Amino acid sequence: MQSRHLIAALLLFIGIAQAHDLAAPTPSGAALKVLVYSNTGYYRHPDIPKINRWLVLLGYENGFEVDITENEGDMKPAVLARYDLLILNNANELDKVLPEPQRKAVEDWFVKGKKSIVGLHAALVHQTKWAWLSQLGGCDFNSDSDFSKAKVTIDPAAKDHPAVKGQPSEFWIEADWTNHDHPVTGQPGFQVLMRVDETTYTPVREYFKTRDGKPMGTDHPIAWTHETPEGGRFFYTEFGHDMRSLGTPFVRRHILEGIKWAARMTVAPEKAK
Repeated sequence: MQSRHLIAALLLFIGIAQAHDLAAPTPSGAALKVLVYSNTGYYRHPDIPKINRWLVLLGYENGFEVDITENEGDMKPAVLARYDLLILNNANELDKVLPEPQRKAVEDWFVKGKKSIVGLHAALVHQTKWAWLSQLGGCDFNSDSDFSKAKVTIDPAAKDHPAVKGQPSEFWIEADWTNHDHPVTGQPGFQVLMRVDETTYTPVREYFKTRDGKPMGTDHPIAWTHETPEGGRFFYTEFGHDMRSLGTPFVRRHILEGIKWAARMTVAPEKAK
């Protein structure tokens, strides 16, 4: 774990000169402790290290602690017990990189502790061999688009959710859009926050057109929540493929508020004096 703390410290040091205005340093003993896991068993997104840095700075600016790891040893019960929330940063096909005992440890940590998981972009790619995570996310990957500008709509029933509150009911934004194997709409405990309008962009890029890639049609959710019967919370967003969308004010706020919702942070942390 010492190396993980060193990585986080280096990320902060490297990023401070280029980061947007930073708030006061995180108070020691901050209530929320976040672990980011970013190892991959399938395609590795080139921006994963940059997104890890972005998440460390997001925590630094908003009063919560963020540690980064790709070490399976950090998915053991004694380590997970230190954290309130786990972020899967494009961490895909995890059955290939996390042994069964570590996967079971994550399940127990989430269920028994009523904890929280946030999934960014590829966190729901090829997870069907980890049945628990696949069910928690509600769907899996089929294909995706090129980086494209598209129209996004807020689900009317979710307009007051903090991850979308204050955003126009329709707006345009650029991102890489994932086609899931089915929508999560209507599944028990799920709430769709946003959908993308597939008529406003090309939903399946050329690579997947010859690989059984299929668009989702009129119901294409891109962000949602899942509250489980045991009391755990899951937040997923298609944003987070790379820094192009993360650099926009809306996506930055969307992910921050998603983290806060998942962690049950109802008020902003008090800044250090």
